[in-house]
Amino acid sequence: MDFAYDARTEELRGKLLAFMDDFVYPAETVAHEQRELLASPWDTPQVVEDLKAEARRQGLWNLFFVNQHSLPDAEYGAGLTNLQYAPLAEITGRSPQLAPTALNCAAPDTGNMELLAQFASDEQKKQWLEPLLSGEIRSAFAMTEPEVASSDATNIETRIERDGDEYVVTGRKWYISGAMNPDCKIFIVMGKTDPDGSDVRRQQSMVLVPRDTPGVEIRRAMQVYGYEDHYHGGHAEVVFDGARVPASALIGEEGGGFAIAQARLGPGRIHHCMRLIGMAERAIELMCRRAVSREAFGKPLAQQGVVHNWIADARVSVEQLRLLVLKTAWLMDTVGNRGAHAEIQAIKIATPRAVVDIIDKAVQLHGAGGVSQDFPLAELWAGARTLKLADGPDEVHQRSLARRELGRYV
Repeated sequence: MDFAYDARTEELRGKLLAFMDDFVYPAETVAHEQRELLASPWDTPQVVEDLKAEARRQGLWNLFFVNQHSLPDAEYGAGLTNLQYAPLAEITGRSPQLAPTALNCAAPDTGNMELLAQFASDEQKKQWLEPLLSGEIRSAFAMTEPEVASSDATNIETRIERDGDEYVVTGRKWYISGAMNPDCKIFIVMGKTDPDGSDVRRQQSMVLVPRDTPGVEIRRAMQVYGYEDHYHGGHAEVVFDGARVPASALIGEEGGGFAIAQARLGPGRIHHCMRLIGMAERAIELMCRRAVSREAFGKPLAQQGVVHNWIADARVSVEQLRLLVLKTAWLMDTVGNRGAHAEIQAIKIATPRAVVDIIDKAVQLHGAGGVSQDFPLAELWAGARTLKLADGPDEVHQRSLARRELGRYV
């Protein structure tokens, strides 16, 4: 087994590490200061636009777009494999509010672009995929609903009803990531076109609903542990009150929504796990710097036995997780997302759980500073903890993975 990164990955890692040091980390404070002066907290600070321009200039743009659908590299991105992209996504996870956006590699746009590339018509790609790829607009994926347990997508109640040459969308969604951003111009909405169908996994469809469609109301921003996630466009409650779109807005075929959602979520889950490892590395770095710079009870924190345990355990966890994520990426490249299904579930269970614990220890070591706005740890913890729910809660993946294991003995 060869654990070394290939030449292409090493080249991009070097460029990206330098980009982080030279541009992203210095921009973190600047972005916060600029945001305080914006007319709306959902507007994009100028420094973020500057980062995007520099990333494009350096060829660090759309790196996420893995060449897994036989897509032309020059048309859709860098043409990397999952295994090549994984260590790059990890680096961006060290500054999750700025780096993914700077590279046009931020959720939910990444998953939406992959969905459109795989399932959209040529007309839909031209209208929505191309401006997303160029960073001209942002997007949102409207699936989760407040009135049902959305961990089971068959529960979704939003209706998408055919009326002549149009579809009428009626329903209430929430925690729709990115929807507060004024640059979010398009919603991919999942709802039921056949609510009484005998196959519960063929009842759902997806349609494209422009933000300015009459009947679309961005009702409010939803907080996540007190944060509003301004950098990624927040998480909104959105109401679709008889919103009408042309029949050509349907993605794929009627009844194909569930399958499309599953195809979208696979890559999204591994992207989250890649970035989580970067978040853990940032937490370990902050933990070590704090430990060597502070004293308590007559000696540096770095000489306290419990601190040794925290740091050692964190390093072991990160190395284990990285290997599992890289194996999953390799499987996705070699046998496809379906062939890597068990491993995708495993990393989705293991990674947020371990990273939450690592960040929590870093918070503890920082004392009051750890929960303050002066360090990124509190926001990192909130993001990592949320990922135990996002893209399917841990328990759903545990249930499926356990069934797979038990199936060997039945």
